[in-house]
Amino acid sequence: MTEQNRIIKKYPNRRLYDTRTSTYITLVDVKGLVLAHEAFQVVDAKSDENITRAILLQIILEEEANGAPMFSSEMLSQMIRFYGSAMQSMMRRYLDSNMKAFVDMQAKFSEQAMSSFGTPGLGTQDMWNQFLNFQGPAMQSMMSAYVEQSQQLFQQMQDRMKETTRKIFPDATANAAHKPGKASGSAKSK
Repeated sequence: MTEQNRIIKKYPNRRLYDTRTSTYITLVDVKGLVLAHEAFQVVDAKSDENITRAILLQIILEEEANGAPMFSSEMLSQMIRFYGSAMQSMMRRYLDSNMKAFVDMQAKFSEQAMSSFGTPGLGTQDMWNQFLNFQGPAMQSMMSAYVEQSQQLFQQMQDRMKETTRKIFPDATANAAHKPGKASGSAKSK
């Protein structure tokens, strides 16, 4: 029998209650669950609505405010521009795929660190610098593979967009291919 997700209830007074441990917890504790890869779900105590994403976004907001932010203003602006556009769902898939590829690459780095230094992970900047200097060619190869995979994901996203456009506007794409001076390659007559 598999264990169900841990349920955390959020009450109107903004307090979070962990039903597994029967204790009130904080966002720091929820972040600890994320870091420990613990499966959980946050629900509104009144409506039973799943608000896990909102809580995770709150944690990200706090992390961004405390210390070195991960997201630049330009990146956040670009992300906001995708909301409500036709590209929103495609961008979500692209970001999900890219994040998975990055996590896979990070796991490979950790494996190499374990074999090179005998310690899991690399906690300090000095250790990362040593690792990067020692593993230069291997790092370059893995980064190249990551960049290539990212380019492939972007190309797939563009191909899906073209196919969707063809399905939505079949007459427009067919007419564009047959117009003089367009994609058909015929020259304009004088």
